[in-house]
Amino acid sequence: MTYARLKLIILVGAILINLPAAAQVLKTGVDATFAPHAMVKLGGGLQGFNIDLGYELARRLGKKIEIEGTEFSGLIPGMNAGKYDFVLAPVTATPERAKAMLFTEGYLNTDFTFVEKNSTVGIESLEDLFGKTIAVNKGSAYEAWSRKNANKYGFEFDVYGSNADAVLAVQAGRADAGLAGNGISGWIAKQNPEIKTTFTISTGLVWSLAFRTDDKAGRDAISMVVKCMKKDKFIANLVEKWFGFKPGPKSAAVSIAPGHGIPGMNGYDATLVVPKCS
Repeated sequence: MTYARLKLIILVGAILINLPAAAQVLKTGVDATFAPHAMVKLGGGLQGFNIDLGYELARRLGKKIEIEGTEFSGLIPGMNAGKYDFVLAPVTATPERAKAMLFTEGYLNTDFTFVEKNSTVGIESLEDLFGKTIAVNKGSAYEAWSRKNANKYGFEFDVYGSNADAVLAVQAGRADAGLAGNGISGWIAKQNPEIKTTFTISTGLVWSLAFRTDDKAGRDAISMVVKCMKKDKFIANLVEKWFGFKPGPKSAAVSIAPGHGIPGMNGYDATLVVPKCS
């Protein structure tokens, strides 16, 4: 055997050994301060709705997954730079974002839900906000909504440094209600017997898994798994586990899109998909 032939055999062997191994690991990231989607465990490591989702995605694909906890602002740039295969953290799918990345279909609705003390009658409509004081997290979408709608519905709002502080204001009677995401509000009510969820504001938007625009194959593969997770109620069960409520029949946690992606947005492949689930 010539030296050149031996060198070629070694090179091909190295490729066959190393490439499949790399392909068997999904690399992704989350904002590890966004409870209950992702948060640090007392004993180390991460836990939360999206952590469970990520590990189950990898299991069903027969792969391992590496989940890094970092700031949300670095996740999409990291994905575009090739550091991550996709973004596991909740990303709100918007028409603007859909021009710059690919999305799976939504797996959760990004609605807003009020939390109040159990002893109150509870908000049943936006008209019930008249004369009330709402507590919101500084810089959040909930603060933006309150600024936009305070005059329209006749309520006042106080801004707090964290959502936890806003909830404490409700408990202490400094605010009549707090406003946050439906999942976060559900989790808070589940953890705190003094608090309940009341009225939900529908935004029409969903959380999705984000991919680079040049990775349609990766998006479609994980999109298929998401469909199967909906079909066998894995995602619905995760919603009950982490948020404490059962998703409705038309919610993003249950409804399966005909194709891959967000219907009506850039990147949506309308080709009819029949979920292939093992």
